[in-house]
Amino acid sequence: MIAKIIELWYFKKAFNTLFIFMNPDIKTEIKNYFDKLAESREYWIRKNQYYYHSLINLFSFLVPPGKQVLEIGCGTGDLLASLKTKKSVGVDISPKMIVIARKKYPGLKFYEMDAEELNLSEKFDYIITSDLISILYDLEHTFKKWHKVCNPNTKLIITYYNFLWHPIISLAEKLRLKMPQKIHNWLSPNDVKNILYLADFEIIKTGRFLIFPKYIPLISNFLNKYAARLPILNRLCLVNYVVAWPISRQTKDYSVSIIVPARNEKDNIEPLLRRFPALGKQTEIIFVGGRSSDGTNEEIQRLLSFNNDKNIKFLVQKGMGKGDAVRLGFNNATGDILMILDADLSVAPEDLTKFYEAIASGKGEFINGSRLVYPLQEESMRFFNIIGNKFFSLMFSWLLDQRVKDTLCGTKVLFKKDYENIKNGRTYFGGFDPFGDFDLLFGAAKLNLKISELPVRYYARTYGNTNISRWRHGWLLFKMTAFAMNKIKFF
Repeated sequence: MIAKIIELWYFKKAFNTLFIFMNPDIKTEIKNYFDKLAESREYWIRKNQYYYHSLINLFSFLVPPGKQVLEIGCGTGDLLASLKTKKSVGVDISPKMIVIARKKYPGLKFYEMDAEELNLSEKFDYIITSDLISILYDLEHTFKKWHKVCNPNTKLIITYYNFLWHPIISLAEKLRLKMPQKIHNWLSPNDVKNILYLADFEIIKTGRFLIFPKYIPLISNFLNKYAARLPILNRLCLVNYVVAWPISRQTKDYSVSIIVPARNEKDNIEPLLRRFPALGKQTEIIFVGGRSSDGTNEEIQRLLSFNNDKNIKFLVQKGMGKGDAVRLGFNNATGDILMILDADLSVAPEDLTKFYEAIASGKGEFINGSRLVYPLQEESMRFFNIIGNKFFSLMFSWLLDQRVKDTLCGTKVLFKKDYENIKNGRTYFGGFDPFGDFDLLFGAAKLNLKISELPVRYYARTYGNTNISRWRHGWLLFKMTAFAMNKIKFF
């Protein structure tokens, strides 16, 4: 209710300045305005060092090292220079800001350029912009122009002020506590989501941070690291952020590797081989045998000679656990797309066609199976397992800022190039996950991959027993979730 009142008050005030804002000389006015601020920008950054340092921390978390990054509205270049990039380019409408940026950071490229008429021939892995969309005249037009510098997997990261802070920010500017910023657009998250969609961008994740933007020892860090991340309270944060990617994508033809961890699954191997669909331009099947006691490894070896028409590999893991088996399979896979399918036939092999179509057509970069949409076959999942899955679904959706309904479905699909990046960044989380599900989900979220869920029918086992211990592994999953909070949410 309070938010609606403030929003209505803002729009009434904005209407009074509408004709000023629509002045055809608005670009010149904005350019001159920020030229005047250029010399004093360093003063304002020092005065609000805690706020700017917090922004740097956020972007450093969201942008992986070694990427090609474009900052639109770069000012004097401090944010861009703080990132560990392969290539950095900054653009700004203010000539004086660009002169200062070039002098401060001669190793980076800076161009005087209007964000609404972007004119660059290069493409970037990440496009970042902070506190910019509040002053742009036509957001939809601007976002459409930015497609020119996007490749199909470019990530767009935008931060903008929460309109609930409008009275506080206006007062702070009048008292000269913060840099004046000619804010015209006070946007809600739904406004930003809708405009991005109209401009052919799809949101991957959204978030809020910084509930207390001034520094007080101990208090500021506690409030901003913990309180600001909690539901309801985080709606009061100063800054909203969004990660999006281009919608307009074409279906391509990829090669596929299907990894099948198999321990004590002897009678399921032959039905699996009969039912595997042909996917993409080439399908590779990799069985990874564990320490089976029922002759599973021998059964796989026996069936290899009867399936010469299929591209099949058989590996035996030296370590233990499904996570170790998956990593061994992934490391030996040659396909563009990597798939995991459990050998217990609880998810139909035929469903892999749907997973392939989803990732090949650009519906997501990480396709996660969800068993909790369709009715479960009787005895396919026990009651406490369902409760556990529901709990971890809520926790993960909150942790990752993306909806994840079923964290523990064994069927997961991603591109090999993205897995290599997850593997290279594994030290951030550590190799503590014996299942492999969390390792992949955490890594995908850290890389801002678009996680899409694909509903699957979940069937009861017809052979063998589950390798999961409900209580022991459930406790381990809970500990991993608690660990991830500090790495993903309370960073």
